[in-house]
Amino acid sequence: MAQPFLSLIVPAYNEENRLPTTLRQIDDYLKSQLFSGEVLVIENGSDDRTFPIAQDFVKSHKNFAVQRTAERGKGLAVRQGMLAATGEYRMMLDADLSMPVDQISRFIPPSQKNMDIVIASREAVGAVRYNEPGYRHIGGRVINAMIKLLALPRLQDTQCGFKCFRAEVAEDLFSRQTIMGWSFDVEILYIARLHGYSIAELPIPWYFSEQSHVRPIPDAFQLLLDLLRIRSNSLRGLYGHKA
Repeated sequence: MAQPFLSLIVPAYNEENRLPTTLRQIDDYLKSQLFSGEVLVIENGSDDRTFPIAQDFVKSHKNFAVQRTAERGKGLAVRQGMLAATGEYRMMLDADLSMPVDQISRFIPPSQKNMDIVIASREAVGAVRYNEPGYRHIGGRVINAMIKLLALPRLQDTQCGFKCFRAEVAEDLFSRQTIMGWSFDVEILYIARLHGYSIAELPIPWYFSEQSHVRPIPDAFQLLLDLLRIRSNSLRGLYGHKA
């Protein structure tokens, strides 16, 4: 079987309500494209019907597959999907599709050329946020200030859940990953910079979901701990160095 051009990785934790619509939208998008694609749903320790719902969908869609992770953790699910994928480009998508699915084409050639990583940004010039409460936006800016100060200066939004990688870049970065929770994005992008990979920040339209799994205060505290862990890992040489 020929290598697909694009792999889409969808981590799914307690997504029984949103997942059917999300998978149908992704399927409709791929059917309208000239390139080949595969979709990997990574069920992530759910205690609802996410896994059987995904199983039912993939039975009638040959380019879709579902896997399970043994433990919870968005980073664990994305890592499993990225390393299991076979596409030339590998993109993670949040299951809520807070970014319209037709935006996917902007992350890959021919829209993007010679980029190792393209990340969605809700803060880059041209981005638009819809229906987001003011307190959530302020909280997000505080979190990003922490990230810029301790790990990733100049990147305006590292936590939007839509990121695309060239295959060999994905395999390199996710094989080095140590953080399996919500902060994994920061670690992956930190390692990418350490190894000289190019990162483009792409402004997108983004729609706030009231069903978000983000927990502002606990997640912010965990992020701070993870940022310190990333710096410690780097100082100890755990991320290697560019050859």
